[in-house]
Amino acid sequence: MMQYRHTLQDREIQTVFFGGGTPSVFEPALIARIIDYVKDNFSIKDDAEITLEANPGVSDSARFEGYRTAGVNRLSIGVQTTNDEILKKLGRAHSSKEALVAVQEAKLIFDNINVDLMFALPGQTLDELHLDLLRILDFNLNHLSIYQLTLEPNTWFYKHPPKLPDDDLAAEMQSDIESVARGHGYKQYEVSAFAEPGKRCQHNMNYWEFGDYIGVGAGAHSKLSCFENSTRLVKHKQPKRYMESIESGDGVFTNQAIQYESLPFEFFMNALRLLDGVPMSLFQKRTLVPFMEIEPKLMSLVDRGLLTMSEDVIRTTPLGLRFLNEVLQDFL
Repeated sequence: MMQYRHTLQDREIQTVFFGGGTPSVFEPALIARIIDYVKDNFSIKDDAEITLEANPGVSDSARFEGYRTAGVNRLSIGVQTTNDEILKKLGRAHSSKEALVAVQEAKLIFDNINVDLMFALPGQTLDELHLDLLRILDFNLNHLSIYQLTLEPNTWFYKHPPKLPDDDLAAEMQSDIESVARGHGYKQYEVSAFAEPGKRCQHNMNYWEFGDYIGVGAGAHSKLSCFENSTRLVKHKQPKRYMESIESGDGVFTNQAIQYESLPFEFFMNALRLLDGVPMSLFQKRTLVPFMEIEPKLMSLVDRGLLTMSEDVIRTTPLGLRFLNEVLQDFL
């Protein structure tokens, strides 16, 4: 991270997130060294949100205690589902019992916990999803992330696609998730995120509001704004190549400025996922694009019932949220 000291000398780090794989395989002592390094070399907010992703089956209470002592104050557990048959179809190494035990143990140590679930899984029924929700919500956690399974290119599932619930059932599942979460006191604040008051994920909020972030490690992505330019950086994906490039340089595989005409799309791609919307003023602050340049497109979307603009806030309507990809096409 030393390569970023000059860039960050006048900035305060708000959040730290250990993710993008299985960081819970690392010993707590190593996580502590990284956190201490950040604190010693950069300006970091006193109450910065420091999250670590943990996979059931490779974590236990002693490890959780170690991470808490190291400075981690928010834990995100990748449960995915509590159905053993579906876990096997997904190729997950943990069992439903291990997942539920991990959540139970984490609750004794952490005040701020998120669980990741997935829906529209291979062969999943509405009743099975409902059971997943009730089992996790029974823990009274303060944050829940629920994602629809997507088949990404260059994956085994993409080459050998399983039978998934059809669009109608997936939509019914999404509706059930929202209803059940709301009934348990959670507020949906983003397409896939539900939280108790004051417990939104600050790290993800920064992504959704087109803030800057620095990615460290093989395959990590960064986005940095400097003067009139926003730049995306991608590190070498293969660990060996990444380590070699770190030793000889900075590990960056690509360094590309975001084109001016692409900034509205880049901003709204994430911002419009927020159910409360975003302030109009934030668009110009984060992109430096004059609001008047996009106002005609926004007004067209308002006329079509896909967006609303009131009290300085831009937000999607329920229809716009359902057809978000179509909304974003207007900014390409």
